[in-house]
Amino acid sequence: MSGLVLKLGPHERVLINGAVIENGDRRSRLAIMTPNAHILRLRDAIHPEQVNTPVRRVCYIAQLILSGDADPAQARLQLLRGIEQLSQALTDHDSRTQLDLATKAVIEDQPYQALKALRSLLPREERLFAAHLS
Repeated sequence: MSGLVLKLGPHERVLINGAVIENGDRRSRLAIMTPNAHILRLRDAIHPEQVNTPVRRVCYIAQLILSGDADPAQARLQLLRGIEQLSQALTDHDSRTQLDLATKAVIEDQPYQALKALRSLLPREERLFAAHLS
């Protein structure tokens, strides 16, 4: 994550190497220069009790890598397996594109990009579950 620039809104919180940092009253930008720093925007965080769907489960694995709470090698393998399982259920073109982006990001050791691609599938998953339940 060398050279990562975080744009933070007022009072936005971010987890950096295990420390929660809260922005002040104004928007700001932070340049993270340390390679392989563990960084997670807390507004993006999925809490353990919210891991109740297949896409959320895979997002949570990516989040554990970002927060430094999982062994990266093992978690990457779990992440790739989870993406493969999602690709069997989400077969539309847009979902496939996002899953391909997530896979590429995992292979290139870019967990934030993988999480970003996977999070884009959450609204689609929600619509599918809503349609199934009605």
